[in-house]
Amino acid sequence: MYKAIIRPILFWFDPEKVHHFTFSLIRTISKLPGCKSLFKKMYLVDDKKLERELFGLTFKNPVGLAAGFDKDAKLYNELSNFGFGFIEIGTLTPKPQDGNPKKRLFRLKEDSAIINRMGFNNGGVVEAVERLKKNKGVLIGGNIGKNKITPNEDAVKDYEICFNALFDYVDYFVVNVSSPNTPNLRALQDKEPLTELLKALQVLNFQKPKSKPILLKIAPDLTNEQLDDIIDIVKITKIDGVIATNTTISRDGLESSNKSEVGGMSGKPLKTRSTEVIKYLSDKSNKAFPIIGVGGIHTAEDALEKIEAGADLVQLYTGFIYEGPKLITSINKALLQKA
Repeated sequence: MYKAIIRPILFWFDPEKVHHFTFSLIRTISKLPGCKSLFKKMYLVDDKKLERELFGLTFKNPVGLAAGFDKDAKLYNELSNFGFGFIEIGTLTPKPQDGNPKKRLFRLKEDSAIINRMGFNNGGVVEAVERLKKNKGVLIGGNIGKNKITPNEDAVKDYEICFNALFDYVDYFVVNVSSPNTPNLRALQDKEPLTELLKALQVLNFQKPKSKPILLKIAPDLTNEQLDDIIDIVKITKIDGVIATNTTISRDGLESSNKSEVGGMSGKPLKTRSTEVIKYLSDKSNKAFPIIGVGGIHTAEDALEKIEAGADLVQLYTGFIYEGPKLITSINKALLQKA
């Protein structure tokens, strides 16, 4: 029903407006008597065999929602009813910011892809914390970044502010230095500044009564030499894992007429490169750390491919938009068949 009826209607309208409309619709429907149970009955695959134990956390299943969909932690409770094993909120910044000028979100229908240049638009970490206080048992990842006006030499302070504010309300952290939509942000992926940033967060982390997992989200556009640096950085800083990958600035092989829009591209065309990065990190490090695989997952087979390449968990974003919540169900059923 989603792909045959709902998606064609939604795709007639501006994608950012549709995003906000869909949020309002899901929130409203979820308040109706019996709808929460209905969603769970339709989409949730509840089986102990799907559980995954990683960095001290128990994931009910290995299929999560990637950051960017519920930036401000407004709908995580309702979205969890679609069968996700975990939800990642953010990217959050210390101060609220509007992001880049609209229009900034584009569907590439011929390629089953999306280009976004949102620019970390969010209401700020303090507002998100107030919503996270209403968490009803959803495993939450907190994706953190820096404000656009903060120079790179002061970036550590922004990440520390977000880390401290979110610490009591998320289960794990994701350090985002790989978005192409904040000027100069990707320069923080260089070995020296990235090591400094992660070390600073670990100092805060180990001052807490009980530390929390910290993961690093990386770009798919890194060279093998840069991926080698990532492996070294994980070892040096003792962070808990890597999310591979964020959106790409590559436009290779795209057919859509609007493929030249500036921003990060996600969706089917990212699948192969994302999997290559996962496999490289897994093989080269001898599986020294957990990897969350994200990028181009539109079928259960795509998810299994990432897991076979070395991913421990997977996340959806663009595939969720194009394929609907049945994708979560099909991945978890496919995993059970292989169990």
